[in-house]
Amino acid sequence: MTSPPSHLWLGALLQVLQFVQSTWLSTLYALGITDDSHGAPAWPWDVRIAGENLVIDVALARQFAWMLAAIAFALVCVLLALFWRRAWRWLLAAGIGALALAPWPSPSLWLSAAVPTSFHTSPTGFTVESIARGSRVYAAQCAACHGTDGRGEGPLAATLHRWPPTMASTLLSRRADGELFWHVLYGMRDDQGVTMPGFSGRLSDREIWAALDYMRVLSASAGMAAGGSWPVPIALPALSVKCANGPARDVATWRGNQRVRVVAVDTDHPPPFEDPRFLTLLVERNAPSPPGASGIRKVAARPSDRVRTVSSVNAGNVTPLFGARADCVADSPEAWQVFAQIAGASPSSLAGTEWLADRDGWLRALAPAGRGGWADGGLMCTTTTALPSALPLDAQAARRTDPLTATLRQMDDDPVRFVKGGFVH
Repeated sequence: MTSPPSHLWLGALLQVLQFVQSTWLSTLYALGITDDSHGAPAWPWDVRIAGENLVIDVALARQFAWMLAAIAFALVCVLLALFWRRAWRWLLAAGIGALALAPWPSPSLWLSAAVPTSFHTSPTGFTVESIARGSRVYAAQCAACHGTDGRGEGPLAATLHRWPPTMASTLLSRRADGELFWHVLYGMRDDQGVTMPGFSGRLSDREIWAALDYMRVLSASAGMAAGGSWPVPIALPALSVKCANGPARDVATWRGNQRVRVVAVDTDHPPPFEDPRFLTLLVERNAPSPPGASGIRKVAARPSDRVRTVSSVNAGNVTPLFGARADCVADSPEAWQVFAQIAGASPSSLAGTEWLADRDGWLRALAPAGRGGWADGGLMCTTTTALPSALPLDAQAARRTDPLTATLRQMDDDPVRFVKGGFVH
């Protein structure tokens, strides 16, 4: 799900290629050489550099990098020869030699088919509301072939000459968002005919982008059902948050410097106590109701734990031993359903589930309800494949002593380096 740490140079190469192509496109648009397409500059060629191929074939990426280095060296030699007349023969010979010695991988390996929207990015912001809208679009237009669970086994799948691919895979990371948008809009074909019908005229641009948002969540859900993990990294969905009596804010304001713990709560699973290692976001089973005059929204109490308030303005929400209970609540009626799908759980069994998001806004770890916390790890998005029992003895001791801290350290030591359709995210 993330590129190995040893390939940091590859990530830098992909970032440079992405920057060059995007800047070139913006320049062409500013000069009036290319038009716009669906609200953004249109890529004018039918090919682009295939960063997704470089990611999966490191040997090809090395050859491509050496080819670029040789071209750059040859250009420098030519420029120097123009100003250093005495050494022009040696400089040209060096440039020609570099080009002759450089590997020249076949263009078919590092070029990929492109469409006018190849460099478009989703305008939705991956919000809970967009995901919920996309789920309705998917159910009405896509589930018949792709299946309600995204496994490609819908009731009409057998009528197609090619079965739809499963979303419990890296399918959605192989294509850029703009290319997925184009294929949904205009369909796909192969030598035998149409493999997927287009939805131009049936769905608006907004509905298609929303459906793609939902497909990311569906991919996580299908991946959990198939292998117990998310096949590609998934971001913490954007939503509005209300903390006590404070004004509503966007969860994106926490991104960049705060880890986030998300906890599904109900009457039997009260809000946890605040923890200085992260900010806590509560997702409630029912849609949040507007706070009353006192600003207190109570949760039913059990005899063993009488304090069940979400708002910290209640003095009973603070204990001398543990401090205050978390009081920042997701202010979205769709949040419960969306997080249930990310966890691969039914909405009725979600209460008590916890997620951890890193400082960059990626969901990284999951503790399902009833598992008993983080003793068994829980990282869903990592390059590390070792089981907890295979970790070094000092790491195992740290996990037994404080498993949550050990999980947080793993998150920090193994950051997400996500490449989607050859574009670094």
